[in-house]
Amino acid sequence: MPVRFSRVWLHSAGLHLPGEPVDNERIGDYIEPLNRLSDRIRRRILQENGIRTRHYAIGTDGQTRISHAALAAAAIRDCLDRHPERQSAARAELAPTLLAVGSSGGDALVPGFALAIQGELGLPPLQTLSSQGVCAAGVSAIEFAAQGIELGSHARALAVAAEMPSRLFKRSRFAPRGYHSDFDAHFLRWMLSDGAGALAFGDRPVARPDGLAIRLDWVHQKSFAGDYPVCMQLGLTEDRQRSFLDFDSASEAEAAGALSLRQDIRLLPHLFDVAIHEHLTLVRDGLIDPARTDHFLCHYSSQRFQPDVAALLDKAGSHIAPERWYSNLQTRGNTGAASIFVMLADFLATRPLRPGQRILCFVPESGRISVAFMQFSVHRVAADDVVADATATGSTTTKSTAMKSTAADSGAMDAMAVDVKRTDSDGPVEADMIAPPHDPGAAPGALRDVLTELAVIWQDYRSRVWRTPLVRRIVTGRLAVPDYAAWAGQWVPQVREGSRWMREAATSVTGPLQPLAALIALHASDEQNDFQILYDDYRRAGGRLPLDDLRRNPGGDALNAFLHGMAATADPVGLLGAIYVIEGTGQRIVPALLPMLRRQLPLPESAFRFLAYHGANDEHHLARWLGAVEIALAADPRHAEAIVATARRTASLYLLQFELVLAR
Repeated sequence: MPVRFSRVWLHSAGLHLPGEPVDNERIGDYIEPLNRLSDRIRRRILQENGIRTRHYAIGTDGQTRISHAALAAAAIRDCLDRHPERQSAARAELAPTLLAVGSSGGDALVPGFALAIQGELGLPPLQTLSSQGVCAAGVSAIEFAAQGIELGSHARALAVAAEMPSRLFKRSRFAPRGYHSDFDAHFLRWMLSDGAGALAFGDRPVARPDGLAIRLDWVHQKSFAGDYPVCMQLGLTEDRQRSFLDFDSASEAEAAGALSLRQDIRLLPHLFDVAIHEHLTLVRDGLIDPARTDHFLCHYSSQRFQPDVAALLDKAGSHIAPERWYSNLQTRGNTGAASIFVMLADFLATRPLRPGQRILCFVPESGRISVAFMQFSVHRVAADDVVADATATGSTTTKSTAMKSTAADSGAMDAMAVDVKRTDSDGPVEADMIAPPHDPGAAPGALRDVLTELAVIWQDYRSRVWRTPLVRRIVTGRLAVPDYAAWAGQWVPQVREGSRWMREAATSVTGPLQPLAALIALHASDEQNDFQILYDDYRRAGGRLPLDDLRRNPGGDALNAFLHGMAATADPVGLLGAIYVIEGTGQRIVPALLPMLRRQLPLPESAFRFLAYHGANDEHHLARWLGAVEIALAADPRHAEAIVATARRTASLYLLQFELVLAR
């Protein structure tokens, strides 16, 4: 659940970007291409990400010009220099009693980065937090600092984020190994750069020169690391199997590539799938209202994806006008965890604000798939005691200096700016794609509400499926051929029954729902022979049982009984909810598992025909499903409740089937 705040005020924001801006023509002076492939990757990535200038803490000779701790300390000094009370208060009076830092790592592995920054600044004794991660690590620092203030433990706190990846990217670290085909390591060299940002928080509002003050309303973070393998990492070998600490020496770890920063771009589509469903969950919970979004600060890594993100917002019924978007990616570069800090500092320094406005931020993290949202609101400082607006927090606060505004709760739509193509020595190869959630573009309000509820159900179901014993074994590379055969063998009789319960449901439809019956019957016809494809896969994986001897596991039996029972009732419109879950599994889970199965199972491609077929065609099935839902709701809007309820029950039973696949 989001953490809500009522007494956390943003006093100032600062940044530090080392050295002079480095344009695309001079980037090679700092991070030199290694070979023809490296240069081709460089040209393509620079063309697509839209970054025109960035900053590096190393010189053209590869030598470090400023330490990571000093980089962060410089951002803190800039933050305090921008503090509205800097003229009337001594710097010591502005000093925090809490320092929370987010980063992928400092100059040393130990001690924590926050301690190094405290030492760099010579700060007096205070509480610290070092949050290690990737892009969302900075939001963790913000949340920790805000909680300290909200609980009354601290009156002033600093949240800081800093990144300094340039030392990892210089030619001297790449050339000895060559990296001729290691695209995952090449990719980030041209995407990331150095920078730091700092935010000063306090327990009372402080007026800016324009008479306004900014409050942090809420922060929402969620990690899905229990569902997915590592996507972005430093310290593991290319196959993610060995830590750099497992080698006999640091030089051996370096030679093996264990000290190279990598991103597995094939996993990036999962971040999109998770983010949009988490967004819809927040819409359902009332935190996100895009119509009341005044400023949208979205951290994305490539400018070319901004139009795509905007289109997704529109399709989800969450349009945010282009003039409300803000990004400084083109001139500041992608500084990882520091990006949202640098963005806020530039935004607050250059954009005029008005009382009642809301500033919504979204930060996706690919490290192991997580998302973060937060909202700030703008208030006018009043001289008299008033109760600060409580619509965004659900509580009231009376202070000697308080705010008058109409600020209300809102949120940030998800976005992801990643390139999902892979380039190697053989040329471009499309990454394994996960189909997007269902497109509710131009859907009537009632249908949009149904899709939102279904998205919430899907988010929980998808996460639980990824943590079942079967899928965990696939993700960790431990699935054996007999396991795959057992899965296929239990699945065959369920798929065989699919067209049967759908035909039964079609005959139970009456009156104005007859067009719906025709769509269901068409869908049943499309799938009536799918079980035979799956049975052939089962046989190619070593299965020996005759078709009629195959049995579902108890979860499959329960699901089958439920679906047939629903199909036998009059006008079983709720089964559209079941189809959403079943077809969604084929569209958004199966395509994610298929590449992993191909890599770890010594089976011919012909053993995966069913999974490949459904990954390619279920998206079209879901398009037909959307039309069926529109027919059902046009006949009676109350059908929405049955669709949602059936989807929830189907998800629980389908999950049980997944959980019991490997049961002995």
